[in-house]
Amino acid sequence: MADRFDCDHCKESLYGRKYIQSDDSPYCIPCYDSLFSNTCDECKELIGHDARELFYEDRHYHEHCFRCFRCDRSLADEPFTSQDDALLCNDCYCNEFSSKCVACDKIVMPGTRKLEYAGSTWHEGCFICHSCEQPIGSKSFIPDKDEHYCVPCYEDKFAPRCTRCKKTLAKGGVTYRDEPWHKECFVCTSCKTQLAGQHFTSRDDSPYCLKCFGSLYAKKCEACSKPITGFGGGKYISFEDRQWHQPCFTCSQCTVSLVGVGFFPEGDRILCRDCHNSL
Repeated sequence: MADRFDCDHCKESLYGRKYIQSDDSPYCIPCYDSLFSNTCDECKELIGHDARELFYEDRHYHEHCFRCFRCDRSLADEPFTSQDDALLCNDCYCNEFSSKCVACDKIVMPGTRKLEYAGSTWHEGCFICHSCEQPIGSKSFIPDKDEHYCVPCYEDKFAPRCTRCKKTLAKGGVTYRDEPWHKECFVCTSCKTQLAGQHFTSRDDSPYCLKCFGSLYAKKCEACSKPITGFGGGKYISFEDRQWHQPCFTCSQCTVSLVGVGFFPEGDRILCRDCHNSL
């Protein structure tokens, strides 16, 4: 009697029937499909041994079930994306989930380089300077209403220019007589000392530090010969064509202060009442 050749699962004879060998054991086709075939994630039916099977992550599909959830296009040979377990072709995914470039009104495809600013999206090549029309890319830019400028163009077009050197002031600076200056350009007309943050005055629209102004233009105290500037709350006394610092306005003979009291001029001298009466 010949040896039996049966299905390893149902034990029915395989003589004259198609079978599939798996792990050295023979199976009839129905048993093989029921034991080893995957279930299609779409139609929930077994994917038979003779069917083309497609899989994505841990999901399996018949070839004809592997389709776009929106447009029903076959994804067997198409790029696709998974969104909330639904398979979408690239066109449907982009139309539903991708942003549009505000410059060219075209879809910004997934994976492409883009720039997002203030809730809007651009293709990297579409985000350009409004002035020179060159792509800004990852460089710094300055928005102005609905327009964007690279820093050099913005400074050239809008930034104020220093009154002295005529170059742009990117930040900071000093305002004098409603005109902008670089701090390093705003200097004393005489000694060239920087005046930013310092007390200064002007003559004929030119700025001077207090020392130079006093040396060049201030009247001199009759007593100490130092300039009388009047800055910083300093008070002075003026009589005819002569001036004194208030502390210097004293009797030429006894040095008592003459501020607020009567005095008597005597040639180049000024005298208190007592010294004058003793003459």
